[in-house]
Amino acid sequence: MAWVILFLAGLFEVAWAVGLKSTAGFTKFWPSLVTLAFMAASVFLLGLAVRDLPVGTAYAVWTGIGAIGTVIFGILVLGEPRHAIRLVCLALIAAGIIGLKVTSA
Repeated sequence: MAWVILFLAGLFEVAWAVGLKSTAGFTKFWPSLVTLAFMAASVFLLGLAVRDLPVGTAYAVWTGIGAIGTVIFGILVLGEPRHAIRLVCLALIAAGIIGLKVTSA
C-alpha cells in the first residue's frame, strides 16, 4: 500500500509542478490556491509513504515520478521539445525508479 500512496504523491507532484505555470509567480489567487493544495497533498502522501518505505528510496521515487510526469506533460500538452536525448534521460530516470522499487522492501 505504501507504494500506491507514493505513486499518488508523485502524481500530485506532477499536478503542482504543472500548476506553477498558471499561477504567474503566485500572483493569481485561484490557480495559486489549487497549486498549493496539490503541493500539500503531495507532501502529505509522501509523509504517509515513508512510514513504511526507506526515506531515501521514497524521496527519489517521488521526485522521479514528478520529473518524468512533468516532462511528459510538457511534451504532450505544452509542445516542449522531444529530442532523443531528453527521452533517453527520462528512460534513465525510469530505470532508477524501477531499480529502487525492485531493491526495496
